[in-house]
Amino acid sequence: MENNAVEAVTMAGSVAGPDLTMLGLFLRADIIVQSVMIGLLFASVWCWAIILDKYFRMRKLNKMADKFEDKFWSGQSLDQLYDAQGNQPEDPMSAVFVTAMREWRRTQAKSRNSDDVMRTRLQDRIDRVMQITVSREMDRIEKNMTFLASTGSTAPFIGLFGTVWGIMNAFTAIANTKNTTLAVVAPGIAEALFATALGLVAAIPAVVAYNKLSRDMDRYAGRLDSFSGEFSAILSRQLDEKK
Repeated sequence: MENNAVEAVTMAGSVAGPDLTMLGLFLRADIIVQSVMIGLLFASVWCWAIILDKYFRMRKLNKMADKFEDKFWSGQSLDQLYDAQGNQPEDPMSAVFVTAMREWRRTQAKSRNSDDVMRTRLQDRIDRVMQITVSREMDRIEKNMTFLASTGSTAPFIGLFGTVWGIMNAFTAIANTKNTTLAVVAPGIAEALFATALGLVAAIPAVVAYNKLSRDMDRYAGRLDSFSGEFSAILSRQLDEKK
């Protein structure tokens, strides 16, 4: 009989005790803290989607750049390579090449004069269109990177706001019940700290991935700039040969 009574009390306590699982903490929170948690969870999911997309895209772009450079330095003529690329380049490096060759052909078709002024103007236009193309392509590649940076810098503070708000509510509840036992205090504090945890979960991967992807994109941008410079030098030599 005594053992049965102890088991009954234990079962009653476990039923009456607060649910400290993640779902339970979320359901116990008020609307403000719940909004913070939902926002941080959405930011975390969206950050991972951006991270995976950028990671695989950069790998693909570097492979395509390797393939194009092999063709470019294979010894075939620039006109043959341009005709093979067509008007729909598949990657930024081939886009830089196509835009420069298009300007080259247009100028060559309109004028057969090869004086110094015409050569200088043509060289300037080619350099300008390649710079514009590199800038445009990098803008496309870097799309959504601002979201990663913003999440990494603001998510901990958003989580901290949810924590402060939750602790304020917990202290208010403690004051109303006039009960400061750990069983009463712990659920409210755990609910509040859960918001900070979500903020860190969203911020840490975003910061690490942003730094890594930024370095990869800077290297790729440098690769495009180097190709533009090399291609510009090749066209400049061809112009000098036509003197």
